[in-house]
Amino acid sequence: MQREKLKCKNLHEYMRSLSPTILDKLYNHPATCLAVFRELPALAQNYVMRLLFLEQPLPQAAVTFWVKKDNQRDHDDCMSILMGLRLWHSQQLPGGLQGLVLNPIFKENLRIALLGGGKPWADDTSQLGPDKHARDIPSLDKYAMERWEVLLHFMVGSPSAAVSQDLAQLLIQAGLMKSEGSEAPCITSAGFQFLLLDTSSQLWYFMLQYLHTAESRSMDLVELLSFVFQLSFSTLGKDYSVEGMSDSLLTFLQHLREFGLVFQRKRKSRRFYPTRLAINLASGLSGSSVDVHRQGYIIVETNYRIYAYTDSELQLALIALFSEMLYRFPNMVVAHLSRESVQQSIANGITAEQIIHFLRTRAHSVMMKENPVLPPTITDQIRLWELERDRLQFTEGVLYNQFLSQVDFELLRNYARDLGVLVWENPSKRLMVVTPVGHPDVKRFWKRQKHT
Repeated sequence: MQREKLKCKNLHEYMRSLSPTILDKLYNHPATCLAVFRELPALAQNYVMRLLFLEQPLPQAAVTFWVKKDNQRDHDDCMSILMGLRLWHSQQLPGGLQGLVLNPIFKENLRIALLGGGKPWADDTSQLGPDKHARDIPSLDKYAMERWEVLLHFMVGSPSAAVSQDLAQLLIQAGLMKSEGSEAPCITSAGFQFLLLDTSSQLWYFMLQYLHTAESRSMDLVELLSFVFQLSFSTLGKDYSVEGMSDSLLTFLQHLREFGLVFQRKRKSRRFYPTRLAINLASGLSGSSVDVHRQGYIIVETNYRIYAYTDSELQLALIALFSEMLYRFPNMVVAHLSRESVQQSIANGITAEQIIHFLRTRAHSVMMKENPVLPPTITDQIRLWELERDRLQFTEGVLYNQFLSQVDFELLRNYARDLGVLVWENPSKRLMVVTPVGHPDVKRFWKRQKHT
């Protein structure tokens, strides 16, 4: 059975999907240039640094000699990334040779980011004086975890969780929840997969969905993205001023506050504190390992039992997505992985690899000492249960039957086969199935044959 899998772009994939005009505007901000450079592969970073202080185009033939022939594939990959991000431009040299030059806007602002200079990225809060309600790093981490888990609780249907109308609408637009008529939103197949992602991936995916709706909200995408990149270079535990922010950026700040990416004591407060989630956000899926979920609380035994040492309602709801709850104690639950529970979760769109990833990343410290972390018996069986559902492939088609003779059947079957629209045939019973696309042509051919 084919299932739609949740696709989450990393930073570079998202940037490459933007128009050249938006990319060039983004590169006017040093924070963006530094964030993009930071996420480049090491070889691509080396290429950029080689051209960063060159004022003349470099012959393309010279670039090919920077790597050995054995590493030509890595070179081609880097060239594709740099060209896709518009960091490199082709330029014709005197004599007709092709040369390469670094994007001048990107080059200028990356120099500023690396060497200093330019305008400050954030207003100084010294004029506001010391914060009487200053937050330390542990309290910011706790706040971020609580705010983000409210959203996840809302997705799993916890009655105590409530989010703003804007946030609920965004979840529906992202395909993570659906709402029919006046009923309350409920989780979708994509939403189940979203819940099993680690926190960094969840945040990045959610932020991409928010940015996709920026224009419909009359917001400037370049301004929002630049602010996200600036947050990624902010200092954890330091407060920043909201002075000079546009109205759309202040609205964006309130949404980030609801996600748990920034702390602002009141909506009208003149300062805010970026949380660890915001600082790690711009790395997308490539290197961030931040996870506000409680890690190290799951033990999986070879008898398919799961022991989860947690009292978090959210974690229990996540485990219940693919297992059967047996017992519950004040600080521990016992669940059972069964064929029915796993296949039910797979029917909801969760993959076997996501279940295994969930169990592995939340494994108890006792299990982390083992190699492999999860018993092979468990991982292999989960994959086999998934394959059981994938043994059949469903294809839409139109059935042709009740042929008066074998000659008629073979004539029409051969015509459908020549068109490439034949899905299935049974000559002994004179049955055949064609694709819905090919049905009109086969039908017209058969009518002509009957008239002749």
